[in-house]
Amino acid sequence: MSTSSSARPAELTLDGAAVVYRLFDIAYAIDLERAAALLAPSAPARTRPARTEAQALQIANPPVSVVLGSHEITVAGVSRPAQLSARLFDFGVCSLQLEVHAPAGYAWNDFLAFAHAVERAPELVNIVGGQLDALRERLAPALERSGVGPVSEEYVVFRIAELRDAGQATLPTTALDDDRLAHLLLGEERPLAASARSGLLAHRFSYYADDLVVLTWDNALVAEPQANDRDVEYILEFANAQLLELRVYDALLDAELPAMYDRVAAARRRTLPIPTRRFQSVLAKLQTQVADVTETVERAENGLKVTDDVYLARVYGAALDLFRATAWRRGIERKLEIFRETYAMLNGEAQSARSELLEVVIIVVILAELFIR
Repeated sequence: MSTSSSARPAELTLDGAAVVYRLFDIAYAIDLERAAALLAPSAPARTRPARTEAQALQIANPPVSVVLGSHEITVAGVSRPAQLSARLFDFGVCSLQLEVHAPAGYAWNDFLAFAHAVERAPELVNIVGGQLDALRERLAPALERSGVGPVSEEYVVFRIAELRDAGQATLPTTALDDDRLAHLLLGEERPLAASARSGLLAHRFSYYADDLVVLTWDNALVAEPQANDRDVEYILEFANAQLLELRVYDALLDAELPAMYDRVAAARRRTLPIPTRRFQSVLAKLQTQVADVTETVERAENGLKVTDDVYLARVYGAALDLFRATAWRRGIERKLEIFRETYAMLNGEAQSARSELLEVVIIVVILAELFIR
């Protein structure tokens, strides 16, 4: 429920940061053991959520995390230090994270301007692009079928460590009313209608009395006083990586469908001595594509499994629902079904051609025997 303006603290200051995520599909698969060895000078780690209740989340092949160093970016005309890190997932995704801390004790309105300016930092594109190229070159031996996918994913987490009033007394997370959340997460200056608030700011979670998570489609607020507790960000990053794989393969299938129709048409026009082999190359490619897409999507979806309805599992499930992962998955399945039906149709035509050829051979043999006699 929205806090009324009369109950809102006259001044609100905070310690916070903005973490910009850029996720890319860089390979069909990544050998994480080999990647960790290649990144050894940078002290990589195989990370997973640290909370006790995170045991309900099963991660068969924990991603590799590595710190890539510091950079300077311009935020609202001021140069600020930014820490760049990367996380590698075995299903081929590389996530780059750029964390920029706001000055301590920032006023709320100043933090709003800072948070939105970080996303528009002019150096961001060059830093991410340069580091991605360098990382791909460094990891080349660990990448299977290396190549950057046709789409990427962007996400921003606004992290708040502590809220304070004008007298520097610590405030609860309830000080972040709906209007403030709408300004930060949705960029809305005008107060939202109650119906809009209930939909756009509905995904809220708390585990302790002093924390808060609010999710939206392209960013999230994480109010967490423990600086080393990054479990929620880890879960959100994992969900974004899985979403990226779904989007990548959906885009690839979209591009492949007309190409498949062209190959089928070309095969029909082809004249071969043995017509039963007309569709052999098309059938082989179809089978390979269906197998590749199915394997990769299954590997991404099974990368993290939930075994119990705990806090992190609820955050993870809400993120996937918000990202419409199920709808993306259904779209991929519909396109794969077209590929399977096409395969079955062409295979049926090939089988029919074989039967016809066999009948012709039998007739020729019978006629030959009659003439010989």
